[in-house]
Amino acid sequence: MKPESLLFQRRRTLLTEELDVIPWLKLLTVDERQRAVEDLKITDALPGDYLCRTGRPVTYWFGVVDGLLKMSSDNAEGQTMTFTGVPPGGWFGEGTALKREAYRYNIQALRKSLVAGLHVDTFHWLLDHSIGFNRFVMNQLNERLGQFIAAREIDRMTNPNIRVARSLAALFNPVLYPGLGTVLRITQQELAYLVGLSRQRVNEALTTLAAAGAIEVEYGGLRVTDLQALRSRIF
Repeated sequence: MKPESLLFQRRRTLLTEELDVIPWLKLLTVDERQRAVEDLKITDALPGDYLCRTGRPVTYWFGVVDGLLKMSSDNAEGQTMTFTGVPPGGWFGEGTALKREAYRYNIQALRKSLVAGLHVDTFHWLLDHSIGFNRFVMNQLNERLGQFIAAREIDRMTNPNIRVARSLAALFNPVLYPGLGTVLRITQQELAYLVGLSRQRVNEALTTLAAAGAIEVEYGGLRVTDLQALRSRIF
């Protein structure tokens, strides 16, 4: 049985506490929210599972309730370019859902994750009926454009400290990931997968960033103490 089939079989309705962390639900009217909640489903994605694959048709608009995903694409030479990680609170794929086209990227779970999905038909119904939902999606698209431009710049950087700093800054984007706060649960190996460096080199970069006062390394994660420094400083 294909992993995608297992993901579909494991889907269920969301619990109240899971609905509470979905940012765009708060922007809907009572009737709009009811329509969305009736359609929303959530599934357990295991490490390595693909939520989306390049070339597959879009069926859902996805969001991370808990865990960590990786967005990437493969070129003709078989090389993988990672665009970004998707931490808790992040919803993605709105551009693909809008155009009802095939995915141009892969979304893979880096650890066990809870991923919610809204069917693309309900996504379009909300676009047709909800001003609040439209504003949310518009802000997502605008912020995502800047994120992808930054991802291309990061991919060409040779200074590993700056690569790690800018990649961390992208993960703490308050518009795309409003529920994240200042602490991200991530291992050095997971961050290495996202940045495209070895775990040892990521460890050295985190030590440099911590010494500069931009982050604090905690057990099982990172706390950002100076987001602007991660975005703009040369380390």
